[in-house]
Amino acid sequence: MRGMHSKSVVNSHPATLQNLSQSQRERLAYIEFRIYFLGEARRLDLIQRFGIAPAVATRDFAQYKELFPNNISFDGKTKSYVFGEDFIPAFEHVPERVLTALSLGFGDGVNPVGGVLLNCELPLALNRPSMAILAPVTRAIHQQKSIRLRYQSHSSGMSKRELVPFALVNDGLRWHVRAFDRKSQEFRDFVLTRMDVTSVIEDNTPQKHEMQSADIQWNRIVELDLVPHPNQQHPEIIQSDYGMTDGVLHIKVRAATVGYVLRQWIVDCSAKHSLKGKEYRLWLRNYLALYDVSSALFAPGYETPN
Repeated sequence: MRGMHSKSVVNSHPATLQNLSQSQRERLAYIEFRIYFLGEARRLDLIQRFGIAPAVATRDFAQYKELFPNNISFDGKTKSYVFGEDFIPAFEHVPERVLTALSLGFGDGVNPVGGVLLNCELPLALNRPSMAILAPVTRAIHQQKSIRLRYQSHSSGMSKRELVPFALVNDGLRWHVRAFDRKSQEFRDFVLTRMDVTSVIEDNTPQKHEMQSADIQWNRIVELDLVPHPNQQHPEIIQSDYGMTDGVLHIKVRAATVGYVLRQWIVDCSAKHSLKGKEYRLWLRNYLALYDVSSALFAPGYETPN
């Protein structure tokens, strides 16, 4: 499966797997994905996903069964391969990518497989940037160049800008670009959907003070201790939901993005866990960790200590 899981985690046939081509390993991984998460796989699935001939698909199934005979069985009634009783995953399956594939399907623009694989309900996408805007931004990030654009903000309206972008950021609702702004001479976040007429500046090399290494808020790591909110009646459920250890979820987040994370997770960041409502399942126990953090203004209930 292209870009999804091609790293073998089983050592029963390591040499054989290593001798296969990358495209073969991807197809075997896709067979396993369908067997593991959907319970069945057919030749047509491979043909539609990778645009291969039926004979190639037949060989792929034979290859997978030879390598991992306990993982797969042939059902003569449905003419499909099904989940083996002694199944053990042979490839690494990353949860986020698996859920994305199940809910959105596959597609790389060449051999797209449209439609969801399972009945899933996803949040509405409120922030979908134009590809004509996104592509120059990502090229500039990859090539370490600057961009020229028009940008609309609440404070300045529509204005011309030159940015030096170095990272994309998703705050749970919108996609931002972390960049040095030559107009304000500061590192800031810029919403992709507020950009217009974006182009890469080919003959302009960013200066050292404009690069990621100079962004203090980006490079600063904030350590957070999240605990069940004292107002919640069943803290043990919250501990289980968030995989806490000894009643605490310890995470590390960049200072530039920590406010977004705390807002998305609806964490009470007040000093005395004073925010009311059942939606506040977590409390930031070490709220002083947000001191002098630029994005803390997005953290629910946080107030700068006197």
